[in-house]
Amino acid sequence: MGIEKIPRHVAIIMDGNGRWAKLREKPRIFGHRKGVERAKEASEFALEVGIEVLSLYAFSTENWARPKDEVEFLMTLLENYLDKELPTMVEKGIRFHPIGRIHQLPESTRKKVLETVKATEKNDKLTLNLALNYGGQAELVDAFKSLAQMVLEGHLQPREIQEKLVEEYLYTRGQPPPDLLIRTSGERRISNFLLWQMAYTEFYFTSTLWPDFDRAEFLKALLDYQKRERRFGGV
Repeated sequence: MGIEKIPRHVAIIMDGNGRWAKLREKPRIFGHRKGVERAKEASEFALEVGIEVLSLYAFSTENWARPKDEVEFLMTLLENYLDKELPTMVEKGIRFHPIGRIHQLPESTRKKVLETVKATEKNDKLTLNLALNYGGQAELVDAFKSLAQMVLEGHLQPREIQEKLVEEYLYTRGQPPPDLLIRTSGERRISNFLLWQMAYTEFYFTSTLWPDFDRAEFLKALLDYQKRERRFGGV
């Protein structure tokens, strides 16, 4: 395949479903449905090339502001996706790991998410982080609240709070930070995604809309990453 340097962790902001549908004079839900197919394909491709962690930004804390019908459709789409893909995850060794304020999801969605976590918790070929009701700032607030509570209870001194300790209270604890962020649809911002974790991440922006981001596009991103020289602040 020509990839010599495989990133351990790839994060993707899956952007452009609505625009993709609009270009085809279809409703936005048509684009979301196609976007789910691409998420499945991206997971399979990541597994094939040896990526350890794949983080997909599915639903942000800000997405609740979308029309109610669209939000309800997205939750139903997620539940159906998990139902359909669970056997494949188990068979192929994909560990499903939701990140975000999962407790605020609708009850049926939360139940399905937690069932999938339980059924795949021992898998070790690929960790699939699905960001649901996720915000990078919210993640940091949650971490800091936990640390503050420990200080309040006398289990921790403020001077003991270091970067490594903060990382233990993030949704991604125990995982390597993203080596590569991919954002589709031509936007060039990180939109409150993995703010702490992406301190030294390489960015790859493409004008390709997410429903068109196939294996060939994913490969292009990996080959571009292969050319990068990562110094992590050094010389």
